[in-house]
Amino acid sequence: MTNRLFDASVAPAAVPEADARGPWAYLWWLVRIRPWPLVLSAVLGTVWMVPLALVPLVIGRAIDEAGRGAGQGGLYLWSLTALGLGVLQAVAGAGLIQAAVSAEAHALSYTHRVLVRQVVRLGATLRGKARSGDVAASAAADVESIGNAFEVVGRTIGAVFAAVLVAVALTATSPVLGLAVLIGVPAAVLGIGPLLRPLQERDEAQREHMGVATSQAGDIVAGLRILRGIGGEAGFAERFRRTSQEVRRAGESAGRMEAWLQAAGVLLPGLVTVGIVWLGARLALQGSITAGELVAFYGASAFLTLPVSTATEAAETLSLAKVAAGRVCTLLRLTPAVTPPVHPQPLPPGPPALADPYTGVTAEAGRLTVVTAPTDRTGELADRLTFPPVAGDGTPAVLLGGVPLDRVDPAELRSRVLRSGPADALFSGTLREELTGRTDRSPEELDRALHAADAADVVEALPEGLDTRVDEGGRTFSGGQRQRLVLARALLAAPDVLVLEDPTSSVDAHTEARVVERVAALRAGRTTVVFSDSPLWHGVADREIRLGAGRVPGSTDRSAGVPS
Repeated sequence: MTNRLFDASVAPAAVPEADARGPWAYLWWLVRIRPWPLVLSAVLGTVWMVPLALVPLVIGRAIDEAGRGAGQGGLYLWSLTALGLGVLQAVAGAGLIQAAVSAEAHALSYTHRVLVRQVVRLGATLRGKARSGDVAASAAADVESIGNAFEVVGRTIGAVFAAVLVAVALTATSPVLGLAVLIGVPAAVLGIGPLLRPLQERDEAQREHMGVATSQAGDIVAGLRILRGIGGEAGFAERFRRTSQEVRRAGESAGRMEAWLQAAGVLLPGLVTVGIVWLGARLALQGSITAGELVAFYGASAFLTLPVSTATEAAETLSLAKVAAGRVCTLLRLTPAVTPPVHPQPLPPGPPALADPYTGVTAEAGRLTVVTAPTDRTGELADRLTFPPVAGDGTPAVLLGGVPLDRVDPAELRSRVLRSGPADALFSGTLREELTGRTDRSPEELDRALHAADAADVVEALPEGLDTRVDEGGRTFSGGQRQRLVLARALLAAPDVLVLEDPTSSVDAHTEARVVERVAALRAGRTTVVFSDSPLWHGVADREIRLGAGRVPGSTDRSAGVPS
């Protein structure tokens, strides 16, 4: 497929591919998408910094005017000039803040959107290719580092321009002092360079440890109930404690290098200032420059510490942004396990039939098929019926309406086929939003789905009914309540093909009996496959299939299972 991630004319939501060529290329892509905030911040940064550089020169001229006894007119003129420069600096500074924050927000927003789009694009593939901690770290700290780099650009360009202007002005007044500035300031900036590489390396190590710690924390929180049940809480706590100490040590190492960088940003320009003032004082004593020019040189040399410190900040920020962009690009290079077909085939209208030539599972169109298979393999079987095979796994694709799944457009496949299982989660938000998603459903459709899943009593027990907010993961519901709500959500979607994995494993027998009868009635005329060994489901099935271990993907003996 064509790589369009770096096409500046394409918004992140419209980019079909998420592949990055490198951190600098990614940062440049962000610049090209929306350059005007950066251009405006650079202009305003220059307008803000130049008056600050000119004020010492203006004050020096005012002192010389007063020393020559030329009258108060010249003194007032230069004083008003200094005042005007101060007003211009204040106005430009206010605009610079707005432009810089706009550039930062642009980088934050686009990077967040690109990451979310990539996560959605990868789907379940992401869990096998990246740690959850890496994704969380990129969405939080890395995005912030990239935004900080865009914020500092305007001030840095203004600082460079002002430093050049001061150097030219000082050279015109005294070639010796001007030459000292032209040599000293670049030397101070270059002296910071050797510290940047170690900072990058230590920051990369810190980010790696943070990703591991975040992944472990997520695992502990998700499995806390299980850990307590098996007595493993203390062991995992100790493991996380060791990991957090590694993060702390890595952070301290990066912090020490950052402290050296900040210290160099103060020391080196300070030495340049001291040297210029000493040289200027000697020239003033020799009569080569006036007292006003000496004051101007001192003020200008003191001002030069600001461009140098700004350049130091920019170097540090861009160094961290390069590390962050590299981690973002690592996520963007991940590809789904299944690639969309170049020339997809459309599915036939109406409820299609399912046929798996590898396992022998077939589901007739518009009928309810119940499959009994080894418990530890039902998930793989359900995946086979609803997802195209991974390239190179050596198994033929399942036929949906006579069309192989790897030839179907993914968007059409998602709209026609739905798989629901025990691992499905409830997300935060109102229960109505959780059940309907972005689709508009009538109250009658909601009532039918909740009735079929025997979940109406769950809704009635909530204080605000369907408008009650659901906690993350639906943790306030019992296992049976959560399973019934997940089933209601799947039924409400009303797909042409619905594959259910143990949909009633967490409910009692009386509830299961009601659910089985109602689901069979609601799904009449649509293709439904249920993986379950419950006799209640087999009692309403239009067709039953029993698979032994040999007919399940990954098994070596393919003759053990015989479909009924």
